[in-house]
Amino acid sequence: MSDLPFGFSMPNDPDDESGRRSGDSGSGAGSGRPGGGDSGTPDGFPFGDPQQMADMLRRFADMMSSQPSPGSPGESATSSTSGINWDMAKNIARHAVSQQGDPSVPPADYARVEEALRLSDLWLDQATDLPSGVQTAQAWSRSEWIERTMDAWAQLCDPLTAKTVQAMGQNLPEEMSTMAGPLLGMIQQMGGMMVGQQAGQAIGGLAQEVIGTADIGLPLAGEGNAALLPSGVARFSEGLEIPDDEVRLYLAAREAAVHRLYSHVPWLRSHVSRLVEEYAAGMSFDVSGLEDRLGEIDLTNPEALQEVMSGGMGAEGLLQPEDTPQQKAALARLETTLALIEGWVATVVSTAVAERLPHAGALAETTRRRRATGGPAEHTFAALVGLELRPRRLREAGALWKALEEARGVEGRDAVWQHPDLMPTGADLDDPEAFVAGGSDEGPDFDISSLTGPEGPSDSAADEKDRGGDDDRKDDRGEGGA
Repeated sequence: MSDLPFGFSMPNDPDDESGRRSGDSGSGAGSGRPGGGDSGTPDGFPFGDPQQMADMLRRFADMMSSQPSPGSPGESATSSTSGINWDMAKNIARHAVSQQGDPSVPPADYARVEEALRLSDLWLDQATDLPSGVQTAQAWSRSEWIERTMDAWAQLCDPLTAKTVQAMGQNLPEEMSTMAGPLLGMIQQMGGMMVGQQAGQAIGGLAQEVIGTADIGLPLAGEGNAALLPSGVARFSEGLEIPDDEVRLYLAAREAAVHRLYSHVPWLRSHVSRLVEEYAAGMSFDVSGLEDRLGEIDLTNPEALQEVMSGGMGAEGLLQPEDTPQQKAALARLETTLALIEGWVATVVSTAVAERLPHAGALAETTRRRRATGGPAEHTFAALVGLELRPRRLREAGALWKALEEARGVEGRDAVWQHPDLMPTGADLDDPEAFVAGGSDEGPDFDISSLTGPEGPSDSAADEKDRGGDDDRKDDRGEGGA
């Protein structure tokens, strides 16, 4: 039986079982063992004897077969366009939190969280025109958070991780691509497994620090499913010298505010997802690190390849993301959208709790610093897929929403969310007064006061925006528009 994996054979003699090398005549010294004598390896092939590569890949396939597969008993198969086994990632994440200890939420803590979510949601009724979006109020352990949010992580990460996996297989040196042929599919499988392992480790680490389902400005458990992690709330409280009940109520109000926004702005989730996809489409990689590292490893040792490929992206990783104009433009729009979401939440919550929580100002500033400097969710996401979900212009976004509320009232402020084309752009964050007044040099020229009615903007206002705003919007997107 051939030593090659099923479906692969070396050039010139597919039935030869002797381990011969390309270019051999079938006789002569060294023809019976890979790497022996005159190997016949093509000049410039950077990875040694191709037979050794085949042996290594077969052993790596054995390693992969021992991993959990989608559809295993007791597991749901999480589909992935990137070839990543998200069920395996979930198992790795849960193992990571169990090692640190992850007790179930005691009934008393569950009741406190549930009460805080319900009460703070009632407070929000007086601060926003959007009705409640909380359907369930729960307290979760870290493992429960992983279980409930993994599908959302998979959907959010897939456009970006798919590019990483493709780069591992499609950007290998030309010599290897020519000789390996179908083996490149195996390389991509290995890449998918490595990225899946990284995802599980990253999300497991994130679960040690998250507060609820909406830390990144996106409800990861779906609209309406509000939850806080008592362990995350306790970690947030460390060093603040603020009563636990007050901290819990403030964080519950933020959780409930995000759910209101997404539950009653139906285009928002798909809008954020589309911006992430646009960012992924513009991704490019410097693969020089991949070429250098693969050329140094022992190809007879699949564990060595696993260790090298697990480096992923970033300063120490194999794949160095390169900035492209398309990527920068998409990132600017995404950052502006996240800033507008965070600014609106902060504004609404501040209004709702100002007269009820004595330390509301301190809690707001602590939260702002946590988001602006990159909270744990942002850092984990950046390490995983090379994208920072950081709302860099929080103060400007907050100032714009406050100015709009002062000029148009709560109803006029919230009516801006009726359509993505009505949202402020990056230029509007620079000049919020012009946006409030009805237009700016960079945006559409129509009176925003038309948004205050429940039926939304008038047809004439929408038409004017479509006629006058298209070119300006296109220009602004390169400068940080939403």
